[in-house]
Amino acid sequence: QVQLVESGGGLVQPGGSLRLSCAASGITFSIYTLCWYRQAPGKQRELVAAFTSGGSTNYADSVKGRFTISRDNAKNEVYLQMDSLKPEDTAVYYCNADFIGMRYWGQGTQVTVSS
Repeated sequence: QVQLVESGGGLVQPGGSLRLSCAASGITFSIYTLCWYRQAPGKQRELVAAFTSGGSTNYADSVKGRFTISRDNAKNEVYLQMDSLKPEDTAVYYCNADFIGMRYWGQGTQVTVSS
């Protein structure tokens, strides 16, 4: 059974930082592209960052220079370091694992940026 479990969300003030974690089980973690998506109220889910099995990363323009995705294949975990957070970063953040069309999702973790 495949499971992706996110953690690390919460309430933070503008300019603050959070680190999201996603622990995976039931998959051969190292061959998957790992992604973070987010969905704000009333908006479509959007890709935030991706880390391929080959080591490439890419980011949404809105988070470049502020967010960093990383992965630890030995621990089957992927992370999203979020710095200089803005109110518009408020959303539910989802972990995603993708391998040639096989896609798995976590349950999401809420991130709220507010003073």
